[in-house]
Amino acid sequence: MSTDRYQSPLSERYASKEMQFVFSPDMKFRTWRKLWIALAETERELGLNITEEQIEEMKAHADCINYDVARAREKVVRHDVMAHVYAFGQQCPKAKGIIHLGATSCYVGDNTDIIVMAEALKIVKKKLVNVIAELAKFADEYKALPTLAFTHFQPAQPTTVGKRATLWMQEFLMDLEDLEYVAGSLKLLGSKGTTGTQASFLELFDGDQDTIDKIDPMIAQKMGFKACYPVSGQTYSRKVDTRVLNVLAGIAASAHKFSNDIRLLQHLKEVEEPFEKSQIGSSAMAYKRNPMRSERIASLSRYVMADALNPAITSATQWFERTLDDSANKRLSIPEGFLAIDGILDLCLNVVDGLVVYPKVIEKRLRAELPFMATENIMMDAVKAGGDRQELHERIRELSMEAGRNVKEKGLDNNLLELIAADPAFNMTLEELQQTMEPSRYTGRAKEQVESFLENVIRPVLEENQAVLGMTAEINV
Repeated sequence: MSTDRYQSPLSERYASKEMQFVFSPDMKFRTWRKLWIALAETERELGLNITEEQIEEMKAHADCINYDVARAREKVVRHDVMAHVYAFGQQCPKAKGIIHLGATSCYVGDNTDIIVMAEALKIVKKKLVNVIAELAKFADEYKALPTLAFTHFQPAQPTTVGKRATLWMQEFLMDLEDLEYVAGSLKLLGSKGTTGTQASFLELFDGDQDTIDKIDPMIAQKMGFKACYPVSGQTYSRKVDTRVLNVLAGIAASAHKFSNDIRLLQHLKEVEEPFEKSQIGSSAMAYKRNPMRSERIASLSRYVMADALNPAITSATQWFERTLDDSANKRLSIPEGFLAIDGILDLCLNVVDGLVVYPKVIEKRLRAELPFMATENIMMDAVKAGGDRQELHERIRELSMEAGRNVKEKGLDNNLLELIAADPAFNMTLEELQQTMEPSRYTGRAKEQVESFLENVIRPVLEENQAVLGMTAEINV
């Protein structure tokens, strides 16, 4: 590895080899050649004077890119597509004259961009499904474990650890639905010509409209797509890139929310992300176990959410049938958005798979706050025993404030139950009050909601995606 020039952290530290290949030169230029072969085959099948021998010659060199020839030629012509047309022609002398026939640079450039994004979305989907699957296991394991819930990060009515996990899962499920919709709607550009009018093909096929109408569907079929966009300028609409990056930004937002919750829970010592045996949490404080993976998820997620602005602005500022101010931006924003989300999902999978839960800490914190949460139930029990609701409501409010002052101002344990037991208005002993402090009594339908969500919502999704389940995360650093 070169150490005297910048290396992208997305490649060196975060993204998997699988995703890096999708955006590699090999993937790009092999796809260019497959597109040129598809075009030549289509033109031959529709009657142009192209031989099977020429096509077979092209196929024989589809994967062996002569990069040295292409690079040298690009220095001369300052045009990457024509440099690769030339390089391909050097390997295929019999087919040299029909490579790229009737096409523009965007025929290979834009169609390849769509193909690459479609392949990258498959990887994202696979990893997203596995994150959901791991969260489902976690939710099921802890569906009945009561924990203190928070609103405004203030103690609130208890929930369960598993129920909280369903909130993370549901957001990732929304992302999966968005991904499937956008991926399912992707189409190729096809071969539309310099301004999208197919004028060059009108010349090649002597004005035969019916024949020209067959070109795009045939190319799409050969490249594994259902259709091409029906109209375009020279390029496919850059709105497509916006839609794709918005899907990635949505996943990033869900991952960020998940990682924030884990970081807060780790601060409370209720859960802990994986921490390897030889891992160092802090260079100065050896005892620390910082939530480094979750912090990395949050950091990369902010990058992806910000990156989604790039294609949106590019789409908004294209002039008429095309301008070239998209090119440099697309070379950065699309690949790096995918490389970053790839790293994020690997991290999410790693965190969920190794998440440690500390039930004793969870119970201790919950029981310290539970008397405050239980006041409504205590008051109702006292009413059933003959007490006056209005009087009881005022008394329990005053006693709660007194207990709160003892906790916050004096640093004492919560003594609300003792204060209630000493108040004759409630006519309840301390033992009776303590018997009402069973945490599961206050979690409502949390356990049943988890069971219903996993059975009726998540299980069908996982069954539909059974083929991609069971992967493990690739964490570089």
